[in-house]
Amino acid sequence: MRATNYKFPENQSNIHEFILLGFTNFNKNIQLFLFPLFLFIYIFTILGNLTIITVSTLDSLLHTPMYYFLRNLSFLEMCYITVTLPKLLNTFVAKRQTIYFYACCTQMYCFFTLGVTECFLLAVMAYDRFVAICNPLRYFTVMNKKTCFKMATVSWISGNLISLGQTASIFSLPYCGPNLINHFFCDIPPVLKLACTDVSANEIAVSVTGFLVLPLPFSLVLYSYGRIIAAIMRISTNKGRKKVFSTCASHFVSVTLFFGTGAFTYVRVKTSDTPDNDKLLSLLYSVVTPLLNPLIYSLRNQEVKGGLKKLIHKKVGIKETKANVNSSNNE
Repeated sequence: MRATNYKFPENQSNIHEFILLGFTNFNKNIQLFLFPLFLFIYIFTILGNLTIITVSTLDSLLHTPMYYFLRNLSFLEMCYITVTLPKLLNTFVAKRQTIYFYACCTQMYCFFTLGVTECFLLAVMAYDRFVAICNPLRYFTVMNKKTCFKMATVSWISGNLISLGQTASIFSLPYCGPNLINHFFCDIPPVLKLACTDVSANEIAVSVTGFLVLPLPFSLVLYSYGRIIAAIMRISTNKGRKKVFSTCASHFVSVTLFFGTGAFTYVRVKTSDTPDNDKLLSLLYSVVTPLLNPLIYSLRNQEVKGGLKKLIHKKVGIKETKANVNSSNNE
């Protein structure tokens, strides 16, 4: 169906679909390299986060507040990378990559919801580590099941509400052409460029939202890690200090990468005039961060490794028992 034959509600849009350019302007050799690379990243990210969810769910020793939030984060990261990467992979093999108007709207809503939720969830996780290290005797009293559930729920609800308002505002604008999105997904800055009206108010709204959503949770992260570092400095042994420092440093790098690239993209929407640079920045928080989180938060964690080994040994033991039973029956 051609765009000219499709009728949207009056005063909304006469565009039926958008065309995602992705990385099609890159050299063909680069594209041939990027497809298997992104495919590997997607598979590894899904399997890594799925492993974290499975192990922390089945191992009763990991039923703690920290791993409750990690399960939330892992599920979020699986959804986060699934919103964008399969569509990106498709741009490498499809001659003309289109996305319908309402599909573009849905993608933006989901992506923005997950991104905002992650901002709040990372702040909650930093607070959890702060309580665990600086107030260990009161940890399970402060971070009880009810509190953890409320914190996670507020993070998800906040992400949905903020995203709903922004997405509804952006897609209520008229879009009458062109319909080329110079990005690999329906992100806010490149979509706003296609509106057939003055978008100054929308750009200000996005920037204000960025100022509220990014710096406030990040300030809580900085405060929590500042208190954690102060507590670490009071540890008497160098070995103990080094162990906690290495864990906190890796967490903080991941958090800074996510907040930093997100702030640079959304707080300065109006000056976004370098599409290729914007795509690379978007890759950092939409692809690289979900890839790193399983490594940083859990797969390097001895407790998760121990839980994974127990799970594997249990499965192997069950298979060996079944094999022995079958062998005895045959005899």
